[in-house]
Amino acid sequence: MARIKPQALLLQSKKKKGPSGVSVTTIIVCILIVAVMVFSLYSTYRYWFRRSIVQTHDDLSTSKAIERKKSDIPKYALISTSKGLITVELYKDGSPDIFDEFIDFSQKGHFKEMQFTRVIKNSVIHGSKVERPEATEEWTLMGKHYSQLDPSLKHEAFMLGTSKVKHEGGGFDLFITTAPILDLNDKINVFGRVIKGEEVVQEIEEVDTDDHYRPKTRVQINEVTLKQRT
Repeated sequence: MARIKPQALLLQSKKKKGPSGVSVTTIIVCILIVAVMVFSLYSTYRYWFRRSIVQTHDDLSTSKAIERKKSDIPKYALISTSKGLITVELYKDGSPDIFDEFIDFSQKGHFKEMQFTRVIKNSVIHGSKVERPEATEEWTLMGKHYSQLDPSLKHEAFMLGTSKVKHEGGGFDLFITTAPILDLNDKINVFGRVIKGEEVVQEIEEVDTDDHYRPKTRVQINEVTLKQRT
């Protein structure tokens, strides 16, 4: 049997154990795939991160706008009359539609030179630009019975409201009670209370009237000014 030389064995061994190397192309392709995946993840993160910032900014802007809008809502009406100034605290929650309508008419100057067309002692003073005698007929007997009302019920004097009956041709009239009125909310839409100038209301109440409760001398509203604070 022939002996194999050591050099031949070494060469044979090297041929059997030759390295299984990875090509440069494969490595480059793998690196590119990883890079694309990392870039894609980064782009997605950046997109959603920016979107969340924009959404947060929009939410803050919306909430600030709502807060600003709420803060712009008038809380008081200053009714300047030929007898003096009457300050009214406005109530939006009770009659929001009526409140908004009053604000709209005030801003349009509807109440300028509006006359108090009916004055019923111990009951109400009524300002209107529409002649409606029937609007005050049901009030004429109220003054005789107001002292018999249950004091626990909220039928207070110096409440501001408007008629529940729509006028022909639009318009907006004003009632200010001068005494507690039974079933007040059944008669008018109440949306405010006099907090200053009660003596002015009483002075208007004391003017001389004819048999139809119309003042003999002109008493009018000069203008209505809306305020956030008094």
